[in-house]
Amino acid sequence: MSRYRDNSQPDLQDYYDSVPPARRLSGNDIPSHSHTTTSNDIPLSPRMGGNPAAGESTTALNAPYTDTPRRQHFGDRRGEFQATNDTWMEKAPPKSKKTRYISDPQKVIGGLVLAVLIGVGVALGVVLSKKNSSSSDSSTSSSVVNQTDPNDPSTFQKDSRLKQSFYGLAYTPAGSQYPDCGNSLDDVITDIQLLSQLTTRIRLYGADCNQSALVLEAIKQTKVNMSVVIANYPIATDDGAAYERQALVIEDALTTYGTDNIIGVTVGNEFILDYLDDNDATDPNSDVGNTGAEILLGFINDTKTMLSNMSISLSVGNADAGSYFNNLVLEDVDYGMANVHPWFANVSVDDAAGWTWLFFQDNDVELAESLSNNPSMSIAETGWPTNSTDAGNETNGPSNATEANLQVLLRQNLDYESSHFNDFVSPQTFLDTFVCQANANGTEYYFFEAFDEVWKLEEFGGVEGYWGLFYSNKTLKDITIPDCSS
Repeated sequence: MSRYRDNSQPDLQDYYDSVPPARRLSGNDIPSHSHTTTSNDIPLSPRMGGNPAAGESTTALNAPYTDTPRRQHFGDRRGEFQATNDTWMEKAPPKSKKTRYISDPQKVIGGLVLAVLIGVGVALGVVLSKKNSSSSDSSTSSSVVNQTDPNDPSTFQKDSRLKQSFYGLAYTPAGSQYPDCGNSLDDVITDIQLLSQLTTRIRLYGADCNQSALVLEAIKQTKVNMSVVIANYPIATDDGAAYERQALVIEDALTTYGTDNIIGVTVGNEFILDYLDDNDATDPNSDVGNTGAEILLGFINDTKTMLSNMSISLSVGNADAGSYFNNLVLEDVDYGMANVHPWFANVSVDDAAGWTWLFFQDNDVELAESLSNNPSMSIAETGWPTNSTDAGNETNGPSNATEANLQVLLRQNLDYESSHFNDFVSPQTFLDTFVCQANANGTEYYFFEAFDEVWKLEEFGGVEGYWGLFYSNKTLKDITIPDCSS
């Protein structure tokens, strides 16, 4: 059933190419005004022990992301429409920081200094970040959630409109973009108070701006049942600087908070896809794809070593576009997370839920089952935009970006027998919802996403900032949350 991975389907290749392509950003992609590290020479092998002191900042605690789309494709979060001639292929004691640095004495000293700064930063950042709330995208969070005891975040009052129905949600704290780092503990606490009423799981994209520590501290203070997939977002072109800086912060967060609320550590989000883009290639298992995999595997294996040296047992995984997993990478991880987006595949909202499930099964689940380690697979991103900054991007062809269509996707019933969805059923026909049906058939997914993101609207326009269940001010959109258990 390698329907999309090996064989194209002409009826699914009528792409809406007449509108300008949207800009695709993951949860932590860098704004265009920020400084980035660029290189025309893509390294052919990983450079472990890159000196984080040589990075852009020793205080921001986050990496410069350069996830800028150049090649058209589909079925993931890269907002460009595929050309019609493309193929449909989406399917305990802390570790010594010194061990990750190269032997240059000056670099070792610089790295140790940074390690001390980061250790202090994790401890102080969650406190000092309270003072940064004025720079956050959301300025009204204090009025969104009420607490019976204003000094105890665990006493927040529940919102009857919110149901703990989602398997998981994709989440990035507002103000976590390099180099601004304007997030705050107060905002993250409000986010966790809200999101804990929708799900017991969230996934992050990176570890910048103290994200891991802020989220874990918020979970601690709110005393909610919430687990998080923490993440490291490495860059292929910076000699490991972004990876190293985030690894140090993750290490200290694990030392401070432990692993009780952590599901796993994801290393890389669309790393192989980006590497292929940078090298004008398309096949994730080509020589170019395998070269990118070699770099990524260096980061993945270093993360495993870090956890082992800390006597910590956590799953280590990778996230990528639904049809861009490299086999060598999947064979070396415990889990894979696939970004699968019907909007960017020009699928109508009526067919979106069934298409997403079938695409994920045919391309990602089957691939994992063909590998000797059989990594567990989940949908890392799927959702529907609710607005656009311009008319050119307000439609993907058959359907528009509206809150009504997000509601359709949430309520869409999927008729299935055994392990296959045989028909795409009209959303008006049944009361069952996409979310509830996915829960019932055991599909693990992280709905994209929790909140609208203002910075994406300002930097990239189109639909990029309008994927949240909540507006950026943390108020619920005009939707009804499905009522079923995940």
